[in-house]
Amino acid sequence: MATNVAERAAVPAVTALPPTGGVRFRATAVTWSWRAFLTLVYLVLFGPLVILILFSVNDSNVLAFPLEGFTMHWYTDAFHDQLLHAALVNSIVVACIVAPICLVLGTLTAFGLTRFRFRGRSAVSGLVGAPLILPWLIIGIAALMFYVRFKVDLSLKTVIATQIVCTFPLVTAIVGAQLFRFQRVQEEAAIDLGCSRMQVLWHIILPHIAPALAASAIFAFTWSFNNFEISFFTIGFQQTFPIWVYGASRIGIPPQVNVMGTLLFATALALALANIAVVQRGSSAPTAAQRKLRR
Repeated sequence: MATNVAERAAVPAVTALPPTGGVRFRATAVTWSWRAFLTLVYLVLFGPLVILILFSVNDSNVLAFPLEGFTMHWYTDAFHDQLLHAALVNSIVVACIVAPICLVLGTLTAFGLTRFRFRGRSAVSGLVGAPLILPWLIIGIAALMFYVRFKVDLSLKTVIATQIVCTFPLVTAIVGAQLFRFQRVQEEAAIDLGCSRMQVLWHIILPHIAPALAASAIFAFTWSFNNFEISFFTIGFQQTFPIWVYGASRIGIPPQVNVMGTLLFATALALALANIAVVQRGSSAPTAAQRKLRR
């Protein structure tokens, strides 16, 4: 035993060799390749937005460089454009109706598909997810044929009905994914401690899916507001904001489009930051029921 210890002590320790020049070159090349790729991705994603913002304050109605000067009168013109104002109001009204309805329908559907086992569950899941796969152009044309066949007048109501059918599956997918990760042990423990079903829903389940609900509400609102294909075929003689942009761009992009694009980008960025804050707060702060269990 002592001999083995002495032999191991006599063996010199193996030290890590410094990386050779070839290894360092490959590591540096990989690092700079990733940086170049990410830079290209950021330029493709945010480059057009930067140009949009620059031309929204450019003192010229021609979209060309160099910039003529700084001005804010395009923002004033945008808010005084009656057609733009009406189209924007229509889009906001449609989105404010579609988003809450889809949030309720999608959440209830997600609960039904994740909590219950019934015959035809796979078929129902496929039907619910079908609008997420079909192109909106096909859905818009099919909806137009349906309304014409049954002599339904095209208006904002038909736009709302069609968008609800196509948007609530997105809420179902987001909330359903969150419910699949939910541990039923927490629910069972709360029931064993004397909580009612309503208390479990309010203090256990809803706080867990709150980030998914917030994300679903934002996605449903933006999908409805930005939708062009369905609105174009089912709206009749009225206009939503995407349809107004399409009509205005056919004769040249007016500066008001840049203005509204800048404002919408700022709004979307604010909503995304708010959603991130809600998700972080929901993941870090314990719920009321969890605080009671800890006590």
